[in-house]
Amino acid sequence: MCGIVGWVDFQRDLSGSRATVQAMTDTMCCRGPDAEGLWLGRRAAIGHRRLAVVDLAGSTQPMTVETDGRTAVVLTFCGELYNFVELRHELEGYGHHFRTRGDTEVVLRAYLQWGADMVTRFNGMFALGVWDERNQELLLVRDRMGVKPLYYYPTPGGVLFGSEPKAILANPLASARVAADGMCEVLDMVKTPEHAVFSGMAEVRPGHLVRVRHTGVTRHRYWTLAAQPHADDPLSTVRHVRDLLDDTVARQLVADVPVGTLLSGGLDSSAVTALAAGTLLRGGAGPVRSFAVDFVGADEHFAPDAVRGDADSPFARELARHVAADHTEVRLDSEQLTDPAVRERVLAATDLPPAFWGDMWPSLYLLFRAVRDRCTVALSGEAADELFGGYRWFHNPRAVGASTFPWLTSGSARYFGGLSLLDRGLIEKLDIPAYRAMRYSEALAEVPVLPGEPAAERRMREVSYLNLTRFVQTLLDRKDRMSMAVGLEVRVPFCDHRLVSYVFNVPFPMKTLDGRPKGLLRAAMDDLLPRSVLDRVKTPYPATQDPGYEIALRAELTRVLADRDAPVLPLLDRDRVRRLLDRPLHGPSRPYDRGGLEMALWLNDWIIRYDVALDF
Repeated sequence: MCGIVGWVDFQRDLSGSRATVQAMTDTMCCRGPDAEGLWLGRRAAIGHRRLAVVDLAGSTQPMTVETDGRTAVVLTFCGELYNFVELRHELEGYGHHFRTRGDTEVVLRAYLQWGADMVTRFNGMFALGVWDERNQELLLVRDRMGVKPLYYYPTPGGVLFGSEPKAILANPLASARVAADGMCEVLDMVKTPEHAVFSGMAEVRPGHLVRVRHTGVTRHRYWTLAAQPHADDPLSTVRHVRDLLDDTVARQLVADVPVGTLLSGGLDSSAVTALAAGTLLRGGAGPVRSFAVDFVGADEHFAPDAVRGDADSPFARELARHVAADHTEVRLDSEQLTDPAVRERVLAATDLPPAFWGDMWPSLYLLFRAVRDRCTVALSGEAADELFGGYRWFHNPRAVGASTFPWLTSGSARYFGGLSLLDRGLIEKLDIPAYRAMRYSEALAEVPVLPGEPAAERRMREVSYLNLTRFVQTLLDRKDRMSMAVGLEVRVPFCDHRLVSYVFNVPFPMKTLDGRPKGLLRAAMDDLLPRSVLDRVKTPYPATQDPGYEIALRAELTRVLADRDAPVLPLLDRDRVRRLLDRPLHGPSRPYDRGGLEMALWLNDWIIRYDVALDF
C-alpha cells in the first residue's frame, strides 16, 4: 500500500518542479513510510511513497520502462493485485521479462501489453497513475469498489492528482475552497460519487478510469454493478459464495510481512478470521493474529441501546478460542479518544470533518496503531452488510419504501445527524433536503434493470445498489484513512468484485435464507463458526458510552465559544449550543446524542487546519 501523487501540465516545463512535487509527495509519508521516489519529465512529474508489503527489497516506484534508452512509461501504483502471479505468467508467455517479484511491475507490463484494457483483468484494490511519455497521456485508474482513493484537480494546463486531497492542496495551483454543494456533502450522509467537497477537485469514481491529454480530460467506466438473472438454487448459491470467500481470503493473505485480522465477534469479521485461520493452518503458517477493540469498563458497565444489544468482546474471545487465534484486545479510555494529538492526526488523515460516527474515528485510529505494532496487513469484514443485506434498514418496510436513502429515514438518520447545533439560516440557505433529493434521484437513475423483475425485488435491488455505491464508500474511506495514517494496509475480502457481482444478483429472499439478515452468509459459514456467532444479531462498530467523553467534548466547545476568532461561530446557533452545554448529563453518553457536538468541533478544526474558504 502506498501514496501516489502527480502533476501533468502541457503548457509548462515541469522538469524543474522538484520542490513542489516533493511537497506533494511528503504529504503521503504516513501512507508510505518505507521509501519514496520522484520522476520528473518535461510535461509530467510523478511522486510515490511506499509501504512495502510484497517484494520488500524491490518494486521501488515510480517504476519506469525504457525504449531505446529513453523513458517510455512511468507508473505510480497504490494497492494490491491478488491475481498478479497468474497475470505475470500470462505476460511472460507474451515475451515480457521481469526484474522484480511484486505486483507493481505486473501492472506496468500489463499496460504495455493491453493498454487501458489491462484493468479488466485485475483482481484487487488499487489506485494508479500511468504517464505514457510516448503519446503524452496520463491514465488514472481506480478499483471497482473504490477501496483505494484517488483524487484529481484539472488545471488550465493539465491536472494534479493524489491519493488524498492533501497531496493536491500542497500544490499552489489548488485551493481549499468549498461551495454550497461541497458543504452539503460534508453535512449530509449522501457520499456522491466523484464529488470531492473542495471546489474544482474530483474523485475518480470506482470502476472508472480518467484520461488526460492535451485536448482535455475524459472519463470512462470499465465496470459497474450489472443486473443478471440468478439461476442457481439455494444450495448451489451457498456453495458458490463459500467457494468465492475461500478463494478471496486465501489470495488476500499473501504478503511478505505479518498479516492479521480485525475481529469484532460479529458474523462478518468472524467469517474472515475463521477462513484466514484455516488457510494459514493448511499452509503451516501458524495461528492467525486477530485484533479487537473495546472500551475500558465495557465488560462491567455495557448498557444495551437501540442498535447495540451486547458488547463485542465476549464474542470475539469465543471466536478466537474456536479458531485458536493469537488474539489481542485493545482497550481504550476517553482520555485517549479526546487526546488533542490523536484528534489532530485523525483530521490530518481525513482532510474533511470526520463528524459522522464521532468517537469511532479516533478509536479506529488507535486500534490500527496498536495493530501496526505486530502486523503490516490486516483483513477486515467491511462491506458484508451492504452486500448481504445486514443493516436494519434492509428489513424495515418504512425505510425500504421511503423516497430517500434508507439510512436517512426515521430510526437510522439520527446516527448520521450533525446539524443540531448549526444555524437555522445556514441550513435553509444550503437547502440540504433539496440537495439530498437530487442526489437520491441521480442514484436511482443509475440502478440496472432486470426485465420482468417483480416490483418488490426491483426495490431491493435499488436498496442494495444504494448501499454498495454510496453507503459503503464512507466506510471504506474511514478504514483507508485511519489505517494509512499509521502505515497499516487493510484488505477487504467482501469487496472482491466476483463476489459482489454474484451476490448483487441473488434474489433478496435467498439472502435471508433462514428468515434472518444475512442468512446466505450464515449458511455459507455454518461449519466454521460457533453457534453464538452465527446467531448473533448485527451490532455496529463499538462506540464509547463513557460520559467522560462527552464532558470533554463539551469543555472543548466551551473554549471554542470563548474564542471570538473561532471560524465555526458564524455557522452555529449559539442559543442551541448554550442549551446543550447547560443540559445535565445523566447515565451513559450515546453517540447519536453527540452528533452536533462532534460536527461543531470538527468543522472548526478543519477550517483552521486547511484554511478553508467557504464560498456560500
